[in-house]
Amino acid sequence: MISFENTEIACSAKSNSELNRSYWLFKLVSSPSLVSFGKKFTNFAIATHLPINWIIKPTIFKQFCGGENIEECSRTIEELGKFNIGTILDYSVEGKESEKDFDACAVETIATVDKAKGNKNIPFCVFKITGLARFHLLEKVSASDTLTEEEKTEYQRVEKRINNICKRAFENDVPIFIDAEESWIQQAMDKMANKMMVLYNKQKPIVYNTFQLYRSDRLEYLKHSHSLAQQGAYFLGAKLVRGAYMEKERKRAQELNYPSPIQDTKENTDKDYDAALEFCAKNISNIGLCSGTHNEKSSLLLAQLMEQQKIARSNNQIYFSQLFGMSDHISYNLANAGYNVSKYVPYGPIKEVLPYLIRRAQENTSVKGQTGRELNIIIKEKNRRSGK
Repeated sequence: MISFENTEIACSAKSNSELNRSYWLFKLVSSPSLVSFGKKFTNFAIATHLPINWIIKPTIFKQFCGGENIEECSRTIEELGKFNIGTILDYSVEGKESEKDFDACAVETIATVDKAKGNKNIPFCVFKITGLARFHLLEKVSASDTLTEEEKTEYQRVEKRINNICKRAFENDVPIFIDAEESWIQQAMDKMANKMMVLYNKQKPIVYNTFQLYRSDRLEYLKHSHSLAQQGAYFLGAKLVRGAYMEKERKRAQELNYPSPIQDTKENTDKDYDAALEFCAKNISNIGLCSGTHNEKSSLLLAQLMEQQKIARSNNQIYFSQLFGMSDHISYNLANAGYNVSKYVPYGPIKEVLPYLIRRAQENTSVKGQTGRELNIIIKEKNRRSGK
């Protein structure tokens, strides 16, 4: 059975200097006070136009991002490919609100789909619907509020952007993920994902919806989505993650006095996540599954489920996925054992992806054991290389 303890494999892509860079970076983000100061300083630097690219690009940007544009990501794609790890190009520009920006994001996403065409090292593409539509508009659609005539026209443009992306993915034979976001806009995205799957998943999984299992209703919704796919004679594309908006979700639920959609405990999240893996593995004949997790136990479970269900490690309807710059002990050991593995590789202009980078730093600080795991692996490998 697969093991994640082999640091020689886990760090095989890193030179000694890269290993040292990662060590000091994770040491820094292990300090909540330093991360908090870094966030404040970064926001100040952006507001006052201080030149900070020179310090960001060779450090935290290099650790967690592939480049500032698609072409700059080529080296990362090639390097990951040497170890049989695929790249998911993730255009991580956030917080835009104009039609011009939405159109530009759609064009950029289609460019990633074109880059992936026929490229075995780019097994998936991805987009966020909030990169293509106003948040408030998605909120109104999700709440089934009445749209003005102007908003109806605006939403038609959103649907057209999404369809153009998914159609190109279908034409290029490139599976594409629709990322999940906040619960109060998710209903609009679920409807859109289902609509795209009906159109483009007849022969194989091309369009994937994302299921955040830290929500207490998502396991049932996954099963409901599968039922819809069976009825409609199409493949369900399912990317499973634990979730990314917990604090925001709970705060909003408390402020607006409605039940939080988030699981009461971490144990319940883990239980539903693993149950979702089992459901997908048992129904893999018409499901495309991507397990997006940094959790060792869930990754081992999926490997065990594949063995139990006699699913080949190379079956392209099952992928493991982690974020670039994190959990290499999972990614590289799985890939070395013959499983399909991909890394989410964010890219974009440095100042535009800073919100993403700040979240990664905060995540490594706040997620229990995350930074400790990363540091332990690096220290173990440093000692192995030095003969200690």
